[in-house]
Formats: sequence, C-alpha cells, structure tokens
Amino acid sequence: MSQKPNFLFIITDQQRADFLGCYGHPVLKTPNIDALAARGVAFDEFHTASPVCMPNRASIMTGRYPSVHGLRKNGLHLPEHNVTFVDALRAEGYHTTLIGKSHLQPFTGRDIPQSNPAAQATIPDAWKPLEEDWQQEEPQRWEGEQDYHITLPYYGFEHADLVSRHGDQCGGHYDLWLRQQLDDPGRLQGPANQLPHSYSCPQAYRTALPERLHPTRYVEQRACEFIDTQKDQEQPFFAFVSFPDPHHPFCPPGAYWDLYDPDDFFLSRPVASHKNPPPYLTHLQQALAGGQRQASTEKGFMATDREVREAMALTCGMITMIDDAVGQMLARLKANGLDDNTVVIFTSDHGDYLGDYNLLLKGPAPMRGITRVPMIWSDPAEPLAGRSNALTSAIDLAPSILERAGITPYHGIQGTSLLPMLQGADWTRKELLIEHEDNIAVWGFEHPAHSRTLLREGYRLTLFQGQDFGELYDLNQDPDESNNLWGSPGHAGIRNRLTERLVQSMLAATEQSPWPKRIA
Repeated sequence: MSQKPNFLFIITDQQRADFLGCYGHPVLKTPNIDALAARGVAFDEFHTASPVCMPNRASIMTGRYPSVHGLRKNGLHLPEHNVTFVDALRAEGYHTTLIGKSHLQPFTGRDIPQSNPAAQATIPDAWKPLEEDWQQEEPQRWEGEQDYHITLPYYGFEHADLVSRHGDQCGGHYDLWLRQQLDDPGRLQGPANQLPHSYSCPQAYRTALPERLHPTRYVEQRACEFIDTQKDQEQPFFAFVSFPDPHHPFCPPGAYWDLYDPDDFFLSRPVASHKNPPPYLTHLQQALAGGQRQASTEKGFMATDREVREAMALTCGMITMIDDAVGQMLARLKANGLDDNTVVIFTSDHGDYLGDYNLLLKGPAPMRGITRVPMIWSDPAEPLAGRSNALTSAIDLAPSILERAGITPYHGIQGTSLLPMLQGADWTRKELLIEHEDNIAVWGFEHPAHSRTLLREGYRLTLFQGQDFGELYDLNQDPDESNNLWGSPGHAGIRNRLTERLVQSMLAATEQSPWPKRIA
C-alpha cells in the first residue's frame, strides 16, 4: 500500500457553515459529519474566495482568486491554461477521480439575457474564444442514449463521473445511468410530477423520484464503488466527491422530505431587525410586498417567514441525506483498510442566506451566510482534534493538499498551506479578500453587481463598484450584520483604514504567473 496519503475530498453545494450539528445547529442531525469533525479540525472562519458556485469551485481547484484564474462569474469556463492542484497530484503519481458535480464549465444551456454590446463586432470580446469542444458539461452533449466520455484528463482528473444541474433533474453521467434504471424517468421528476404536499415555499416540491435513484444516492454509490477498487493499491488516490445538494430546488426525496418540521425552525435575523437596511434590501422588501419578486431562478429573493422555515426544514432533509452518504463512505474506507492513510476533507462551495433578513439562495450581498462555509480536515497522521478560528479561505485548500502530499506548489498559487497551523504553528494571516462579480443585474442594481470585501480586525468592509453606498459591520459587536456603520462619523477612521487594506489586498491578489525567464 502507498505510503503517500490518500485524499477523500467531500464537497456539498450551497451549504452555509452553521447548518451542521458540529457547527451548532439546534435541530439538524449530522452524526457522521460531526464524528469526522470530532477527530479532526473544524474551521469556524473558513470563507469562500467568491460566494458563487463556479468562481469559488475554480478557486478551490487552482488556489487562485477568480480575478486571476478567469472564471470570475457564473456562466464562464475555467480556461484551459489554468493548472489545478489535481494536475499536480496526477503528475506526481496520484490516481485522480471526480465523482459528482464539477461545474467548472456551464451546464444549463441557457443564455444570459443581457447580451454582449459588442456581439455584432467582428471581434466581439477581448478574450479569444475557447476551443469548441471546451464545453464538456453543456446539456446537449449528454442527450444521446450512448454513454458520453469527456476528454480526459479533465482539469487533472483521469476519471470523471459527472453530475450536472440540481434537484431531482440532474444531468451528466447520472442522467445516462438513470435512463438505464427506469423507462421514462421524466414521469417521476420535476414539479409537474410531484407528490401532494402543503408547502408554499418557491422552488419546493415533493419529488416522486425514490431515494435509491436520487442524485445524492448515485454519488454515494459511485464513491463507495471507487473506494472498493483502491484496496491494496500501491498508487495513492485523490477522490473529489461532489454532491449537487443541498442546493435549491428544495426537493429531498422519500423520508427526507418530512424528516424535519418547519415549525421547529425560527428566523434569528428577520428583515425587520436590520437597523439601517441597504438599498438592495429595501428593493427586495418592496418587491415582496408588491407581488413583484422573482423567485423562480437561481438568484436570491425575499421570502415570508413561513417560506423560510419550510426552506430550512427541506434543506436539513437534504443535508441529512448527505450525512448518511458520508457515513457510508467513511465505513467503506474502514472496511477496506484505507482509513488510517486517508485525509478526509469536508467543505462546501458557498452558502445560502436561508433566512438572513428573509432572504433565500444567494445574491450580491456578501453576508456571512453565503461567504462562510464549513471546512473540516481529518488526518490520521495528524490526530489533532478541535476547532480553529483562523481566518482561512478556499484558496488555501490547494496548497494544503499539495504540501500534505509532499508536492511543491506551483508558482502563482495564492493560498497559504494550513499544514503548519495544523501542526501547531501560529497563523499569521490577519485579513481576507472576497471577490464577487454578478452575471446579470438583480436586486435593484442597474448593472451586474461588482464588489470586493475585506475581513479584518473583526470587521466586514464591502465596496460596490459604481454605488454611492458601501457596507461596514463590526462583527464582534454585531455578528448578525444588522447595523451598517458605513456612514457613521465615529467609524470614519476604521472605514478609511480598512479601505486602504482592501486596496493592498487587491494588489496582492493580482496575477504573478508565469515566472519571467528573461530580464527583458
């Protein structure tokens, strides 16, 4: 058996940090993930590089900020020239496999409604177009009856079993498999075929698809099958196991639908509790009151108290199903004698407002509900157990995994390895940059929101491009982010100081690769 460590990297989709038992949720039961945290280190201040699916997934893979790797907003591709840490693992002899959601390329097939103003130009964009076949997750690539084999290696993965989209209507290899299990599976999928229920929350429906055929169960089974193949192998493995839940739509299958009662949940941050709401909150509140909200897309919206409690309960059902899957994978590691040489990592790509000021899903406001995600590092060779409040980021995962594998990180990586801290060294980072670029204008913004956020000294500072307002919150005194100090005369000094630090952080996050080979 290999002396190099194996890695089981488990990632969920749209799961905020405080929706786990080990992160203090009072209702949700996640015994398997909690047990993983109990024998590892759980990070309490682990944040996204960008609180959106595609940019942050690309930041996890590259260890670099979206403004540098190029996948700055949803709907773009991670350009082929990027090196991922999986490329580095594979180059050093690791067997690399992807099971589940990748989302490093668009997978909806839907066009952005706001077209490029230079679309009719002979050369419409400053970036030359990517190769035509660099669209491997597009849905039209999967519509045939035969299996579709993507071009490998795929961002460093020499095997890929893709699950695209969300809910009970996922695509990719899962859809091909499902069509082999059922004749006309569409009769059991989607809101048009849902079972009776009394929920009113937008994007909540009771799927008729049974648990055994649900995408979460598919990812679990494929992961367990892969683990079984690794017993007694000399080659170390890296398995990226990516669940498309608990992302909306809110449709956990079978017993997971009513596992939790909405009446057991409460809103700790109702919209009325914000002392001086920023313009976007006022806009969303007016849209809800006037019956004009947009609640059917992936963009965040404001919901009623009852709708929020229903979304919370259904999200917990999805998370418990994932927790059951995690338990099966950990048991399979142990059964195959792999648990004593496998580093297990658990995290998510971003969060969900899930009731913060009555908001659901994600949007332009970089509140902690969408930037702060769980991260658990469990390492049998470093049996540290406890919690860390170190200010850490998605970009830190790539250098940490490479160092743990004994591999020198490539030039241009922007994260910092967590390994020295896990081994007892002091963590020196005092501030953290979070980038966000929207792809369409929502929430009353005239143009797609473009912001930069700094976390430092217990504050959150956010600047929005082209806006006459910003945000400044004292997270120590106001952890709910309910009192915007941006215009407070008494906080002008800290605002100015943090603005300067934000500029310094943005300068530090600029591209440094490639390494120059000549003087000039």
